[in-house]
Amino acid sequence: MTQPVQTLPLGTPLSPSAARVMLLGAGELGKEVLIALQRLGVETIAVDRYEHAPGQQVAHHARTITMSDPAQLRALIEAERPHLVVPEIEAIATPVLEELEAQGVVRVIPTARAARLTMDREGIRRLAAETLGLPTSPYRFCDSLAELQAAIAGENGPGIGYPCIVKPVMSSSGKGQSKIDGPADVDKAWDYAMAGGRVSHGRVIVEGFIDFDYEITLLTVRAAGQGATQGQVATYFCEPIGHLQVSGDYVESWQPHPMSAQALAKAREIAKAVTDNLGGQGLFGVELFVKGDQVWFSEVSPRPHDTGLVTLSTQVQSEFELHARAILGLPVDTRLRAPGASAVIYGGVDTQDVVFDGVAEALSEPGTDLRLFGKPESFVKRRMGVALATDATVDAARQKARTAAAKVKPRAAR
Repeated sequence: MTQPVQTLPLGTPLSPSAARVMLLGAGELGKEVLIALQRLGVETIAVDRYEHAPGQQVAHHARTITMSDPAQLRALIEAERPHLVVPEIEAIATPVLEELEAQGVVRVIPTARAARLTMDREGIRRLAAETLGLPTSPYRFCDSLAELQAAIAGENGPGIGYPCIVKPVMSSSGKGQSKIDGPADVDKAWDYAMAGGRVSHGRVIVEGFIDFDYEITLLTVRAAGQGATQGQVATYFCEPIGHLQVSGDYVESWQPHPMSAQALAKAREIAKAVTDNLGGQGLFGVELFVKGDQVWFSEVSPRPHDTGLVTLSTQVQSEFELHARAILGLPVDTRLRAPGASAVIYGGVDTQDVVFDGVAEALSEPGTDLRLFGKPESFVKRRMGVALATDATVDAARQKARTAAAKVKPRAAR
């Protein structure tokens, strides 16, 4: 079923004609979306749980609330009256967004329903596997350590078995995720999941381990159609992004990742099925497992994806520009400009006053770039920046990005 494109008239920021967009979550990804929106003349409101978040440093307005608190979230949206609300994190009181959208107070990106379903792994996994019938890993949801043990062992039905993956139903950037190789690992995995969840309600998903060749992020954009689909929402795909994870957290990504024509077609088919069901406009990060020509759905985020930071150097329009244009009802261009890679720069130190040495050295190699996110506090394993690189091949770009990232040395200022 076709959906007409929803547009937002663009005016002048800080004037009565302004198009006002509120981002719920103002980390490094939100910051890039805010910049992309501002380039199109949008008045921006950056909301986060702590002050001076990266996006708050560049937005027209900065607000600090607990976004999982329904009363705080409702009061802020009703006070600010943005035209669009754009969730950028999972820990949000999504029932409030559904109520406000139903009342016509605000349009939620891509939709309030999509925000609710993708806020936790249960909603989106049940949609993909049980409603849409897409291939996924075997899975069970568990509310206690005892249920987790039983699900793996098969005490109440087919067992997931070992090895398996345990994740909180709601977390981000791999937090709380671990692989279990045997019974001795179960208690530790449960405790780690409880510590890593965005909202503590003691529920996890345990997934059977798929022996995949690689994992990709397929950035999928629902945006204004062109040509025969003008006036309607159409689906566009970026080239697949490969990535390396450590403890569930992305540390490198590259684009394009090589795939067989059959696997790529299947990946696009799965991504379109999920995003068509979620509806609305915007960019989605669809995570998929691939083995040969077989493809399994893993997860989807209705927003820019951390592995997509690589598109800042590889694409004609980065994932952030694509998201901004899509939600405003503008045409998009998903073409690849050059093969490239990204490598994460970790804090390496716990401090509230961090400085970065080696920046000039990191940028001395042609085809390299950096993004230092501006997070006000550094932790040893906090993502503080990313090195970007382009080259003739992905392998060359990966080496260049790793080298540049290694040259940047965060330290305490005093």
